[in-house]
Amino acid sequence: MKNLKVNLILFVAVLISFSCGRASDSIERSATEAISDGPIAKTGMHNSMNALDWNGIYKGTLPCADCEGIETILTLNPDLTYILFTNYLGRNDALEEEKKGDFSWDEHGSEITLTNVTSGPNKYKVGENRLWHLDANGDIITGDSADHYILTKAQ
Repeated sequence: MKNLKVNLILFVAVLISFSCGRASDSIERSATEAISDGPIAKTGMHNSMNALDWNGIYKGTLPCADCEGIETILTLNPDLTYILFTNYLGRNDALEEEKKGDFSWDEHGSEITLTNVTSGPNKYKVGENRLWHLDANGDIITGDSADHYILTKAQ
């Protein structure tokens, strides 16, 4: 009778041990499956979206054809919302604008697109403490003035 009780206790302990292990395996599989559907799996590596501390305030003065420059302040929030402030320097304050909206990442997790921006390009390439303002085709601006299309993260 004593052996039966010991065997029964051992059996219950083993059963509990196996059931906990299976729950853990199930949770681990679920987490792995969730990650495999995300941008890391699509690119097979780290990208700006998942490897950089991208949220924050970015500032710069973008070139302007008919003014001294466009003072630009772009705030990117962790909840994928933004605030974009622009001020056309050398003009009156009536040309200050503030836009708010959502932004989305491209399939590679390296560029963002701002919603609610209809006057001018609305795409930026995200880098370490920098945003590159992209042209109307979504390309990085090159040439002598390329450095003037970069917004730098405020510290």
